[in-house]
Amino acid sequence: MKHHFITVEGNIGAGKTTLTHLLAKHFNARIILEEFADNPFLAKFYTNPQQYAFPLELFFMAERYKQLKDMVHTKDLFQSITISDYLFTKCLLFAKVNLPDEEFRLYQKLFDIINHQLIFPDILIYLHSPIHKLQSNIKKRNRSYEQNIPDEYLFNLQETYTGYIKQHNIKTIFIDASNADFLGNEEHFKVVLNALENDYEGGQHYFTLP
Repeated sequence: MKHHFITVEGNIGAGKTTLTHLLAKHFNARIILEEFADNPFLAKFYTNPQQYAFPLELFFMAERYKQLKDMVHTKDLFQSITISDYLFTKCLLFAKVNLPDEEFRLYQKLFDIINHQLIFPDILIYLHSPIHKLQSNIKKRNRSYEQNIPDEYLFNLQETYTGYIKQHNIKTIFIDASNADFLGNEEHFKVVLNALENDYEGGQHYFTLP
């Protein structure tokens, strides 16, 4: 395996955690999962985003930093691969969408202070799904606070993610997940596994699912 730190990313409802679990099991890898349920501001944010966006994003940044910092200082003799279902830069991308300009500038200063202390993944797997597919997945997993997320919000997140990846020329396996069923269709999972076998120099590498 050429990649020792793999991150799976994508919009809300793209299937990040499902794919991360499957990859971790396949590679016997150490797994790092977003602990979104622990954020006391999440449900409140969807009800009143203007009031709760800043504490929401601060809490997420602190929790993600702690998780990834612990990974840097903890080596596992039996698991040489680590797979995460989020990129730390996710903090900045969501903050850019959710915060007004003045709050975002303050948030970015805090982000910049701690970001350089963390390890960037060897490769990013980005799951790109159309908005209607995201909404369908959100409905299926039935988290009450997510049921009224506007299409426009998901579109803005999608544009922010893809813009960041392309602007920074991040080494990315870009998966068209329009019809993704990683649990039910073994061929879909094989596309990801085959993509990970390559040693990419950089940039985005695009794959479609059969």
